[in-house]
Amino acid sequence: MKRILASVTDGKGFDIGLVLLPLAFLFVMSGLPLVYNVVMSFQEVDMFSLGTFARPFVGFKNYVDLFAQPETRPILVNTALFVSASIAGQFLIGFGLALFFWMNFPGASWMRGLFLVSWVMPGLVVGAVWNWILSGDFGVLNFFLREIGVIEGNIFWRSDPHYSLWAVIIANIWLGTSFNMILLSVGLSGIPKDLFEAAELDGANALQRFFTITLPMMRSTIGAIIALGLIFTLQQFDLFAGITSGGPNNSSNVTQYWAWDLSFRQYDFAKGATISVIMIVFVMLASIVYVRSTRHEVRG
Repeated sequence: MKRILASVTDGKGFDIGLVLLPLAFLFVMSGLPLVYNVVMSFQEVDMFSLGTFARPFVGFKNYVDLFAQPETRPILVNTALFVSASIAGQFLIGFGLALFFWMNFPGASWMRGLFLVSWVMPGLVVGAVWNWILSGDFGVLNFFLREIGVIEGNIFWRSDPHYSLWAVIIANIWLGTSFNMILLSVGLSGIPKDLFEAAELDGANALQRFFTITLPMMRSTIGAIIALGLIFTLQQFDLFAGITSGGPNNSSNVTQYWAWDLSFRQYDFAKGATISVIMIVFVMLASIVYVRSTRHEVRG
């Protein structure tokens, strides 16, 4: 014991201690709940057996029953649409804003800071704000669309099955655009301006410089933003709770909200854990693809 204490006090083993402490914290706070969730997906769990770990083992029955439910396929399609549309919208608008503020015109810095308001706002507050904006009777969005001649009558964004999912997508794009803009602005600032000056001297126009210099130099940043966007979008819960509650008739329901609904409304904890495990698998696969695609950037 004295030897161990001496190794810490004289500096030897101190680095190992710095690593072990956060690893132990992550294992207790993240690793054990993750393992517990995976184990629960292979067990029969109800309110009476939730407090004990010794529960009947049912194998893959929860997974088979889950995919046999008629609402599973529409919810998975909704999730794919929500994730792809949100990430695409946040990235394209954020990249456009980053390029716009990259011109460094007077007032660009404080205007860029104003866009962070949406990112620092709590999700439930954003949901409440967009709940008013998307109101079918007195919503600002309907008023704006009528004024410019896009629609003639009101659209009930939250209660119409054709528009309910898009209502949450619009709110989520607004919520995550500023985060994409900031990260992309950091990536743009890291590109040497000498490359653009040399390309301009060689006769390259703005579009050619964008595709031959900007995009290749931003590849690692873009990969990181898409990976983070996938993770943040898959864990988005507040907007669904604040705007549509997954309705009407599951038209705006997605896996993350469905997992909560099954666990804490229907008290089917095993099915909720099963959905969470499936989501974890998709996130891990996306992370592996991202790491493999950016491996040469780390080596370079």
